[in-house]
Amino acid sequence: MLFFSSSILPVLLLTTFLINPTLSEKCNPQDKKALLQIKTEFGNPTQLSSWDPATDCCNGTWHGVSCDTDTQTYRVNDFQLSGLELHQPYPIPPSIANLPFLNFLYLYNIPNLIGPIPPLIGNLTTLRYLMISHTNISGQIPNSLSQIKTLVTIDFSYNSLSGPLPPSLSTLPNLVGITFDGNFLSGAIPESYGSFSKLFTSMTLSRNSLSGKIPASLAKLNLAFVDFSRNMLEGDASVLFGSEKETQKILLGRNSLAFDLGKVGLSKNLEAIDLRNNRVYGTLPQGLTSLKFLHKLNVSYNNLCGEIPKGGNLQRFDVSSYDHNKCLCGSPLPACKT
Repeated sequence: MLFFSSSILPVLLLTTFLINPTLSEKCNPQDKKALLQIKTEFGNPTQLSSWDPATDCCNGTWHGVSCDTDTQTYRVNDFQLSGLELHQPYPIPPSIANLPFLNFLYLYNIPNLIGPIPPLIGNLTTLRYLMISHTNISGQIPNSLSQIKTLVTIDFSYNSLSGPLPPSLSTLPNLVGITFDGNFLSGAIPESYGSFSKLFTSMTLSRNSLSGKIPASLAKLNLAFVDFSRNMLEGDASVLFGSEKETQKILLGRNSLAFDLGKVGLSKNLEAIDLRNNRVYGTLPQGLTSLKFLHKLNVSYNNLCGEIPKGGNLQRFDVSSYDHNKCLCGSPLPACKT
C-alpha cells in the first residue's frame, strides 16, 4: 500500500490540473464550443484573439464575453462586441443562437456586419437587452422576436433594415422600449402597438419611411419618449399628447401631420417638443408657459396662428423655433397686428 505525505499531495493535485486544465474550467463546454464557432463565422478577427480554446471563457479575458457568476452557473450571459473590424462582410453568426442563457446581446458599430437578423434569435428565450446598431444588417425585423418574452429593450438603430414593423412585438410583456431609428422601415405603425404593457415607455422610429396615420390606439400608452420624426406619417398626432401622461419628449418633425395643437393636453414633464415641417394648425396652447422643464421647442413651418403666449420659457426660444407659420405672431416674432 502506498502512502503520500501531506506535502506531496498538493503537488500531485496541482500537477493534475496543469496537465488537464479543463478540470478547473468554469466555462460551460457547449458555450465554449458556440463561442469558438462564432469566432470562425466572423472570420477569426484579430480582436477576438483572446478567445483562446486553451483558456477558460469565464476568466474575464475573452473580449466581450461575461459569464453568470452571481448564481455560479457560469453560463455565458453577456455578449458585447463593439467596433469589431471584420476582414470582409459577414452575416450575424448563426451560432449566437447556441448561447441559450444570454441576457445581453450587443453588436455595435460593425460596418461589415451584413445580411438579415437570423430568425433563430428567437431561441434566446432568456434575452433581456438586444442591441444591433450602426451596422449594415438588412432585411426585415423577424417575427420570432415575439418568442422572447423576457425582452426589456430592442435597439436596431442605424442599420439597413426594411419592411414593416412586426405587429407581434406588442405581445412582449416586459418590453420597455423599441429603438428603430435610421433604417428603411416602411408601412404603417401597427394598431396593435397601442396594446403594449404598462411598462412600455419609449418608442423611437425616426428617420425611416413609415407612412399612414398614427393609430388612435396609441392614446392608451403613457410614453416618456416618442420620436417619429423624418418619416411620411400623416393625420392626427394629438393621441400622443395628454395632461395626465408622463411624456418628456415628443419629436414629430418632418412628417405630414395635421391636428389642432391648441386642443392638446400637455404633460407637466415635457422637456422637448419638435413639430417642425408638418401641417399643424390652431394656436399655441397657453399651457406651454407652465412647462418648467421645457428646453427645446420647434413649431416652425406649420399652419399655426395667433399670439405666442407670454411667460415660462417661450420667449427664450429664438425666431427659428416659430417662423414660417400661417399667422403666428408675438415675441420673438413681430408683434401681432391689431
